[in-house]
Amino acid sequence: MQDFDLVVVGSGSGLDVASVAARQGQDVAVVEDGPLGGTCLNRGCVPSKMLVHRADVKRGVDTADEFGIDATVEDVDFSGMVAEVSDHVDRDSASIRRGIEASENHTLFDDTGRFVDERTLAVGDETIRGEAVVVAAGTRPAIPDVEGIEDVDYWTSTEALRADAPPEHLVIVGGGYVAAELAHYFGTFGSDVTIVGRRGALLPGEDPAVARHFTERYERRFDVRTGFEASAVRETGDGIALDAETVDGDDTATVRGDQLLVAAGRVPNTDRLDAAAGGIETTDRGYVATNRYLETSAENVWALGDIVGRYPYKHAANHEASTVIANVLRDERDAVDYTAMPHAVFADPQVAAVGVTEADLRAESREYRVGGYEYADTAMGSAMGDPPGFVKVLVAPDGEILGTHVVGPHASQLVHEVCVAMRAGSGTVADIRDTIHVHPALNEVVARAFGGRFSDPDERR
Repeated sequence: MQDFDLVVVGSGSGLDVASVAARQGQDVAVVEDGPLGGTCLNRGCVPSKMLVHRADVKRGVDTADEFGIDATVEDVDFSGMVAEVSDHVDRDSASIRRGIEASENHTLFDDTGRFVDERTLAVGDETIRGEAVVVAAGTRPAIPDVEGIEDVDYWTSTEALRADAPPEHLVIVGGGYVAAELAHYFGTFGSDVTIVGRRGALLPGEDPAVARHFTERYERRFDVRTGFEASAVRETGDGIALDAETVDGDDTATVRGDQLLVAAGRVPNTDRLDAAAGGIETTDRGYVATNRYLETSAENVWALGDIVGRYPYKHAANHEASTVIANVLRDERDAVDYTAMPHAVFADPQVAAVGVTEADLRAESREYRVGGYEYADTAMGSAMGDPPGFVKVLVAPDGEILGTHVVGPHASQLVHEVCVAMRAGSGTVADIRDTIHVHPALNEVVARAFGGRFSDPDERR
């Protein structure tokens, strides 16, 4: 058995903890059975946003005639574009590997780790033990229980981001952010797209008004089948056929395409780790259970990132890593603070949000007020051709900001003003309302959403 001061399972944000420990002179083991850098770098947010940006560029050219500009895309080197992005990702991953292998205080284990006792893992032919352990092993795509799916050559996001040609007709199972972003990407580059989602709208976790607006926009671009659940899939002579039925069982449909993409959520890798053997308790959904300090049920074992099941975003994992660093390596007692945790969906339209949704507030019977503003009613909105989209603000009666939801161009940037107000300011409407905003910049849509009248939600019904 090899003993280490720290064992880190996973090479995404867990590497932040490993790096600090190594700089302190600790002996650190890193366990990773895939490319280094974790999901975000290798098969998630980095390659997907690089490819989506290229789709955004093409979509700008495709819609240039709306501004009196005669422009066309003569050719797209799709395979070259994907190869460039993949090479960028692979170089970054290889650079991380070189850094770890060159470090005197890191030992890399290129294999799957499984707990065999508290703070003890079997990794290939080796058994290692850490005085402290950080579990940051992430999640993987969930594969729904659909008859025949094991006999179909389907994609998950991992394969889709490396595909060297857009399919003629892509069928997507799932209606969340992965489905939304990849539909935009492949649809822009020529694929016909059918989306089959079991919920009543796409992006069902967003505020209901945003989810409705987004779904309506996508229905103009793609074949959207919301409220349908995939039941069976089979190979055909020229592709696949997917059977689906409505959740209430009143209707059925069969959709056909030449490629199936499964984007039905993600599941934690706790089963592959055999977390129970390490004394690590999990939630009903299989995520590692942690307290507010990110400690697990096992002594001197912490967890962070997607595997804890709180906020499945890279920026959240990085934030959690900072808490773990303080508690494990600096002997502090810091509780993780998720105040004003934002997120964004990089589709067309973009979506971004911070705080609670109106559905959350109604479920909790909380008193609140609603405000909002349309992109098209601002000067920059007019300059941009009156894009559909809006900012929706939810506040408490005393002016505390409870949530802000944006759908439209640059939503992922516009939301940050509100994040700062909620986390570093007073957290009230006054932070935005009393700030001087550039005219005619697009951020006026946020300013006016906060500067207008807030109504009782029942008045709108």
